[in-house]
Amino acid sequence: MQLSKYFFWNFNVNSITYQKHARLVIESVVASANLKDWHKLKVFYGLNLMKKEALQMRGLERKTLNFLSLIFKVPILNFRAYKKMPAVNTHCNY
Repeated sequence: MQLSKYFFWNFNVNSITYQKHARLVIESVVASANLKDWHKLKVFYGLNLMKKEALQMRGLERKTLNFLSLIFKVPILNFRAYKKMPAVNTHCNY
């Protein structure tokens, strides 16, 4: 599978195994919102594995969670990243 190289700027690309590092690869592509690479992942991993990994990811943005919730037909409350989000964005009073 040939993905955009900028996903792995902080890794040695030759050391990444797509099967062993599935969550890292899926999270990198999902977080970047690159639709072309998303389709490549879908063909390579399948939606079931992508859903399983996405449900366990911690650092996803709200818009990414909404997208994944719609695509996978899973309530957003089931995502680990949603459970880890702060309830309200607060500002510090100085």
